[in-house]
Amino acid sequence: MAKFGKWIGGGLGWAFGGPIGAIIGFTVGSMFDGGKGQTQTNGTTGYSGRTTTGGYVMSLLVLVAAVMKADGKVLKSELDYVKKFMVHNFGEASAVEAIKLLKDILNQTIPVDEVCHQIRQNMNSSARLQLVHFMFGIAQADGHVDKSELKLIAHICQQMGISNSDFESIQAMFVPNTESDYKILEIERSATDDELKKAYRRMAMKFHPDKVSHLGEDFQNAAKEKFQKVNQAYESIKKERKIA
Repeated sequence: MAKFGKWIGGGLGWAFGGPIGAIIGFTVGSMFDGGKGQTQTNGTTGYSGRTTTGGYVMSLLVLVAAVMKADGKVLKSELDYVKKFMVHNFGEASAVEAIKLLKDILNQTIPVDEVCHQIRQNMNSSARLQLVHFMFGIAQADGHVDKSELKLIAHICQQMGISNSDFESIQAMFVPNTESDYKILEIERSATDDELKKAYRRMAMKFHPDKVSHLGEDFQNAAKEKFQKVNQAYESIKKERKIA
């Protein structure tokens, strides 16, 4: 079933075990390829040593479901927003299949802390940062980030081992304020021009799309949005300071 089926067919790796695997269960096998259950990685559901695209998608959907449930209700409009988000990033066919699975996940109890610990132990920092970017994008899909959503995302970041400065950097990309550009670059307004340039180089390296190239072209393209926000913040501050 288009890319989504290929992602799952390509293997869930470590995500098939632990709490994420328990949430996904064996519903995936019946959803794709006529129920042939192609959810294995090279013949095994064991740890593959790296995060596969299929495992990343499952982790994303589980966390998205948790954020959607944060305010105690899930509306059809929210599912529509998520579908639009998935269509924009991954295409119509993949979005349809993702929403089918998401609806099933939404009916389950999600042990957020356990899920986050599994992700923290098996996913590199750049991939985890991209998860946070996705969660903020979906939370803001209805025009604002609800306080309960913000609180849960902050908790997820803490449990996934993401620093407060990285959380605030990504938050500033979606919840703008007068200090947003500085927050994105993780510096104070009092920073010198030299410190500004060093901060830009550091953040550009941290958020570069190539950092998630192992997850496939779709996720690498999605990561470009975060990278562009860093560039925009830098250019905005340079203009403000009249730096050539």
